[in-house]
Amino acid sequence: MQLRRSDLADLSYFLEIAKHRNFRRAAIELGIGASALSHALRSLEERLGVRLLNRTSRSVTLTAAGEALQSALAQPFDEIGSALDVLNRFRDVPMGRVRLSVPTEAAEFLVGPVMATFLERYPEVEIEFSVNNRMIDVIENGYDAGIRYGGTVPQDMVAQRLSADIPWLVVGAPSYLDRMGTPVNPGDLQSHRCVKIRIGDESIYRWEFERGDEKIEINVPGGMTVDQGQIGLVAVRDGAGLMYVAEPMVRKDLRDGTLRTVLEQWAPLGPGFHIYYSSRRQVPAALRLFIDLVRELRPLGL
Repeated sequence: MQLRRSDLADLSYFLEIAKHRNFRRAAIELGIGASALSHALRSLEERLGVRLLNRTSRSVTLTAAGEALQSALAQPFDEIGSALDVLNRFRDVPMGRVRLSVPTEAAEFLVGPVMATFLERYPEVEIEFSVNNRMIDVIENGYDAGIRYGGTVPQDMVAQRLSADIPWLVVGAPSYLDRMGTPVNPGDLQSHRCVKIRIGDESIYRWEFERGDEKIEINVPGGMTVDQGQIGLVAVRDGAGLMYVAEPMVRKDLRDGTLRTVLEQWAPLGPGFHIYYSSRRQVPAALRLFIDLVRELRPLGL
């Protein structure tokens, strides 16, 4: 079958729809209207003589033919993208677009502090951040890379460290500690109100403690559970209870006395932030620039 220019465009449209399983999201990514995208897909199916997608008002799924086409096209189109990305080395000003999935803490304390410099240095590079704490398949969801704490990076990914290891602290407001007392050992937490944390795999986080060779994990009690640390901290600052947090999140609170640490001798040092991406794809030049700048500026040490 001889390919026309329109076939290549429509095949790239098909891959974007197949990746997102959603016409609206694919259209946003491609920068075209959803109706134009739907028309292009129907035209492609007519020319190929097969249905590639099953579409309802609520879902988009691939037919067997669609799955076969996606499997056959994904790597060649990735290689074309990588080949075009190589041209960045010949440009005076790098260009490109990168999509990253990052947790809230990394967005605030690692990514945010470097972006003014990044945008100043590389005005033709666009970076899109999706801020969430869920553990997602970054490749399946169309991201170039993700940022997570080192201990949670998927093992089949290439990972690079972006920060130093991070202390984890238990904190509470002076008003709460004056009223309820200060825990001396991790077991004392059973008589306190704690703000629990739902982590990326949807489980409730067991607070971890270390002192010398002794390590303890505790399921803490409490009437409040959050999946965004900043929400919990609002309540903790008002005296709602104790919370287990990464030190950068409360650095200012500790400095101005809004919060106090407890169980300091049990505070563990956790893995720092790492960026991770597929080993099967070439790293986009724009992503490499971002990694290099974070490692240069070191907003959380390295």
